[in-house]
Amino acid sequence: QVQLVESGGGLVQAGGSLRLSCAASVRTFSLYAMGWFRQAPGKGREFVATISKSGTTYYADSMNGRSTVSRDNAKNTVYLQMNSLKPEDSAVYYCAGGFRTATVSSDYPYWGQGTQVTVSS
Repeated sequence: QVQLVESGGGLVQAGGSLRLSCAASVRTFSLYAMGWFRQAPGKGREFVATISKSGTTYYADSMNGRSTVSRDNAKNTVYLQMNSLKPEDSAVYYCAGGFRTATVSSDYPYWGQGTQVTVSS
């Protein structure tokens, strides 16, 4: 069983930055691909970024150039650094763990509880 706990969300002004963290309670964290998704009120869950177990990254167009996903396998943690935030980035952000990198939420069997990001204009 993989448990994921996100942190680092909050309220930030447009143009600001946030770094989200996701801590995993599993010994074999380095074997998992990790993803970040977000969900705004009334919308479906949207892919943000993913990082493979070897560190290869892939981003959604909406966040490409404004975000960086990274991982620290020694700390069992994945990060999402977000810069130049916009009000439309406001959402609950979720981290997810799976066996391969993917942009589809159903490919990830393990999910955190989410952390709220609110960007004010």
